[in-house]
Amino acid sequence: MLPDIDRRTTRPTWSLLGPAFVAAIAYVDPGNVAANVSAGAQFGFLLVWVIVLANVMAGLVQYLSAKLGLVTGRSLPESVAGRTRTTTRIAYWLQAELVAIATDLAEVVGGAIALYLLFDLPLLIGGVITGAVSLILLAVQNRRGQRHFERVISGLLLIIAIGFLTSVLVEPPPVADVAGGLIPRFDGAESVLLATAMLGATVMPHAVYLHSGLARDRHGHPEPGSRRRRLLMATRIDVGLAMLIAGAVNMSMLLVAATNLQGVADTDTLEGAHAAVQDTLGPAVALCFAIGLLASGLASTSVGAYAGAMIMGGLLRRTYPLLVRRLVTLLPALVILAIGVDPTRALVLSQVVLSFGIPFALIPLIRLTSDRQVMGADVNHRVTTTLGWGVAGLISLLNVVLIYLTVTG
Repeated sequence: MLPDIDRRTTRPTWSLLGPAFVAAIAYVDPGNVAANVSAGAQFGFLLVWVIVLANVMAGLVQYLSAKLGLVTGRSLPESVAGRTRTTTRIAYWLQAELVAIATDLAEVVGGAIALYLLFDLPLLIGGVITGAVSLILLAVQNRRGQRHFERVISGLLLIIAIGFLTSVLVEPPPVADVAGGLIPRFDGAESVLLATAMLGATVMPHAVYLHSGLARDRHGHPEPGSRRRRLLMATRIDVGLAMLIAGAVNMSMLLVAATNLQGVADTDTLEGAHAAVQDTLGPAVALCFAIGLLASGLASTSVGAYAGAMIMGGLLRRTYPLLVRRLVTLLPALVILAIGVDPTRALVLSQVVLSFGIPFALIPLIRLTSDRQVMGADVNHRVTTTLGWGVAGLISLLNVVLIYLTVTG
């Protein structure tokens, strides 16, 4: 009989896939739906280029995160905690916690809206149900292991993809208009706000933190050699396939809105967008839209809570009960629903908050993966490092422009 390490080395590549599909849920959460639908309904095909750019950037970032976990055997939060003083570590955790709250806001509100569309449930009750289901999904991970959790989340990702891609197939967008949207440009402060929200909804900080831990927990900490090289190759394939699916779903959201909702009244909310889809494409497509949104909310809120637990445990170096960890980020979302804040606007603004948290995740990730003492022979190539800093710089610049336009506008 072959020793255990050899059996793992001879596994088919497809059996090594999975962590990136869990992380990819972060890229098709309800915040993406709100930001992309709003962008398409207000500006047509103007911001197509943002989705393409954001997806490419997300693929690079997620691979670097997974590589850090595989090579070092530590998650990104653990790596940051090991290189900072106590006060800095706690301050870093506070900003990461704010990002986690914004993440949960988008996911719980999105699930609540979907339940309202499907079953006419009040938003607060829908939010409670979404939070409860996320606990059940997390229990699968705790009791059955990561592989079972990956299968459940991958199944929900498939439902999300079918739910949103259906509408594109029913009414394909004009090819010339889509091509025109690939030219980078803006049209006023609101388009910058939406572009920043789309970036925040795609390159998500909690997914950056999470993927390092997912890859480490799934594949362990392989020593330098053939097995590590094979796992890194499988990780590149994993990330590529996951981001291809997530990018297609995100693009479909914007294209559907640009093709069918531009100029239609009351499409600035998800409820209004759903009604407009039903009027223009029929009840069957609208049902797929709502089901996709529900699957998005349920899957993403459980993945977000999983990431939050990893962030808190890694930075505070303590383990907290799952229910306590879940309530920390769930309660603000339920308060938003209870006081009657416009849920779609809250979703879009939550993505802007996420965008401001991206540099805090990217800068240490790039520094760590560019450090030969940390990564050894698997240190980033200079081109990779340059691209990584470019991603962090571009997002930071967009945030500065957003603040300026908001204050002066």
